[in-house]
Amino acid sequence: MKCHVCGGGLNSSVSDFPFRLSPTSIVVIKQLPTLECANCAEVSIEDLVMERVESLLEQTDVTTELAVITYPAALPV
Repeated sequence: MKCHVCGGGLNSSVSDFPFRLSPTSIVVIKQLPTLECANCAEVSIEDLVMERVESLLEQTDVTTELAVITYPAALPV
């Protein structure tokens, strides 16, 4: 795969990634599989992973200020 920003090569990586659910609610997903550009460091998330992230976020209470979830343990494969 190629980076959509610069066309560089993408490498598999694992990152802790924040998602804002509302102006006062943030969810950090730890150990999230990502693709990182070797050239510009742009981070991408594959479609299947993002579908699982969206499912996790839908299950999170938006009144919680901060939630931390570990990706692999969050949903079965």
